[in-house]
Amino acid sequence: MTNKSLIGRILASIFFKRANVGAVRYARNSRSLFELIREALAKSGGLSGNNIATFRDQLGVVTRLLKAYASGEYRQLPWKTLIRIIAVLIYFVSPIDILPDFLPIVGLTDDIALMFWLFSGIKDDIEKFRQWEQTTASSGAAAPRSVETIKIG
Repeated sequence: MTNKSLIGRILASIFFKRANVGAVRYARNSRSLFELIREALAKSGGLSGNNIATFRDQLGVVTRLLKAYASGEYRQLPWKTLIRIIAVLIYFVSPIDILPDFLPIVGLTDDIALMFWLFSGIKDDIEKFRQWEQTTASSGAAAPRSVETIKIG
């Protein structure tokens, strides 16, 4: 099976469609989004093999991007890209999908293929975020946060 046909099957699957629906809820709930990030990083920590260093590097950038978005520090991310990232992470952390994760060796093939598809599809957004990170780090200042006043009493 070629990588393109695997990606097509994943994107058309009920598992990915459910992940897309859930992505909107996650995008609107920072606490859930932080938990999803934690789960994705935990799952990636157990991976080994060829190209895993590249995979972890890219996942690190994407999770930092989501953390910055959820905390309000970085909002230059198109909604469509945000939902795509979250949907792919939901699919990635789910043990039940096209190739269930408990299947030895092949169980993570679909997850990793989908993640690499994501990384290549949002290259420009990742690069913009990396530039923002460098600018923020070199200026020594955190990006401005929106402040919300909560009336008490």
